[in-house]
Amino acid sequence: MARTIGRWTGGTLTARSFLKPHKVAEAVFHPAWIPPSLDPAIDKLKRIRVVAGAVASIGVYTVLEGGFDVTELLENALTASAVLLFLTPVTVGVMLLVWRRTGTLRQLRSPLLNSTALLLLFIGSVVALALLVQTTNATHSPLVIIAGGAAMMWMLVFVARGAFRVTGNFFGTGAVHRCLPALLSTVTSWLVAVPDLVTGDLHGLGLTLGVVFILGAPVTVTAIALLETGRLKRRYGIRLGAHPAGHPPVPGPVPPMPPGAPTGHPYIPPQGNPYGPGTGNPYAPGTGNPYAPGTGNPYAPGTGGSPYAPGTGNPYAPYNPQTPYNPQAPYGP
Repeated sequence: MARTIGRWTGGTLTARSFLKPHKVAEAVFHPAWIPPSLDPAIDKLKRIRVVAGAVASIGVYTVLEGGFDVTELLENALTASAVLLFLTPVTVGVMLLVWRRTGTLRQLRSPLLNSTALLLLFIGSVVALALLVQTTNATHSPLVIIAGGAAMMWMLVFVARGAFRVTGNFFGTGAVHRCLPALLSTVTSWLVAVPDLVTGDLHGLGLTLGVVFILGAPVTVTAIALLETGRLKRRYGIRLGAHPAGHPPVPGPVPPMPPGAPTGHPYIPPQGNPYGPGTGNPYAPGTGNPYAPGTGNPYAPGTGGSPYAPGTGNPYAPYNPQTPYNPQAPYGP
């Protein structure tokens, strides 16, 4: 799918973009081949859940465990990456066996390869950051410490932003099946939480708060996943057990309302006043009233067209007492 839509980043990266690691992470970990979400409300819930989980985790590491330890945080990230590297292919493989009963798997090859590449890219970034931190801490050269510290800060922002993106799209598996990100996030969250409960690693919260804190993430993820899959089923007819090729077509984006129609039906052209100025009203001011003064009215004074107008040679004017034969002498003696 990436080969048909375009480049991985969609052409959004420039040389100046690498000065902003969060911009690079946005383009790299949410590539152009990932389809847009069908339910923006679910995306908002996911973002709220990710932000709340990150704040809670940092609060546990900084307040309850006596300080923020980057090394411990990276160790946990490496453990989570190993779980993802093992769990994601297994879960997807099980679903492929289910979908194989109702369709072929050849058409899913390209999105599966893209999702696998995105997963490996994220895990490689986490490993690179961990190695960079260890190398910087082990060296005693000031130049290496300065350069490594700058690179470490860039990578830390890059990986943190990338983790936020891949948690929402779950490595672009929505390109394979719309319900697959919800399933993978649910399975992963429970598999990460159960070992902490079994080993008793409650992060110094005590029994009650530890259980609530550890089970809060998988319970919340499961609730959001059920809500997402339920909406996909009711609104779009997309089922988790059905092959992606058998899904009904997804409706396209709604076209924007055309300008000039603030009210009423959006596709009706604007209706003007036929008697307004400049719309062809023959009686409107300045539109050529044939009976207005100075517009060629044959009966207007001084136009020479009315035989009864004053001063225009009216044949019924008062009688001239002068004789027609001698204009200088009047009748009479």
